[in-house]
Amino acid sequence: MRTTKINQENYRKAINQSVKVLEEGGLIIFPTDTVYGLLVDATNEQAVKKLIIFKNRPAGKPISVFCNLDLLNQLVTINNQQLTTLKQILPGPFTVILPSKHNVNKLLESESGTLGIRVPMYRYIEVLVNKFKKPITATSANLAGRSPHYSIKTLFNELAEKQKQLIDLVIDAGTLFKNKPSTVVDLTQSDVKILRQGDINFLKKSKTFLSKTSEETKNIAKKIFQSYRQGNALSLQNKPLIFIIEGEMGVGKTVFVKGIGEQLGIKNIISPTYVIYYEYKNFYHFDLCNIENNDEFKHLGLEKFLIPENILCFEWGEKAGEIIELLKSRGEIVYVRMKYVNEGEREIIVKD
Repeated sequence: MRTTKINQENYRKAINQSVKVLEEGGLIIFPTDTVYGLLVDATNEQAVKKLIIFKNRPAGKPISVFCNLDLLNQLVTINNQQLTTLKQILPGPFTVILPSKHNVNKLLESESGTLGIRVPMYRYIEVLVNKFKKPITATSANLAGRSPHYSIKTLFNELAEKQKQLIDLVIDAGTLFKNKPSTVVDLTQSDVKILRQGDINFLKKSKTFLSKTSEETKNIAKKIFQSYRQGNALSLQNKPLIFIIEGEMGVGKTVFVKGIGEQLGIKNIISPTYVIYYEYKNFYHFDLCNIENNDEFKHLGLEKFLIPENILCFEWGEKAGEIIELLKSRGEIVYVRMKYVNEGEREIIVKD
């Protein structure tokens, strides 16, 4: 068993090692957007059996897979109604249940022939899937019936020696942020069913906007901000208004925040890349990108910002799992997911 640290500087080396192990039928512990996961080639029966032995998982219990949007149509059957929902929530922290086309090992499918699909908004998994070009198992790295793990240390404290011997490679990203496991969505029937709820549910009361320019993104942000400020005027007398903004690098999260700032008459907003947050008059702009562990949230002293009439914007909301319950209990939250439609167009999905 080898262990490799992964970070922004060396991730290509770690990805290359992982691809080689997957091609050889090996089992990998790997970080994901939610918890540490168990990865094997989803088309390799021996590798899948190895994973099931590791987890001590009951026979017949399905296991979801990571893929990208290009692989989606090869793995599951999708009708127009389902496609509309998928465009709304993927990529993101969702496991979507759809009828399988049986191009993965049958041990991963349910008895009714369905398959769980994950297309996460997480750089390391995205690069790995794109390079491997095949689906990869997406189950959490814990024994059946046990809690998922956010660090390699806690995982190994739980494992017996026989389990450790089954692991071929460990990719260690340190302690992950305590996001809930993915929301599981069953799309096999006409009525959408939530089988397990994660941190955020974009399936209800969400609105979608398209932006082709920075100015359009700003104007959308202004419109959204004004709408929530007016629509929640009474509750905002007693609570702050909080925007949790998710999306990959360069998609326009800071531009969105600038739009809100301009609506408040603040013209000099810059991204707090190196200081975690900037403070303006009753307006606080947080960038969680460089938060490396949960302890750093304790030093922020968030409680002092969570007072009525304050406006808080959190970029890289994917890392807010540790503080999301605090924010929910003390503020009026608006969730914003931003993603590329193509090179020149962005989709902005908003939910309260």
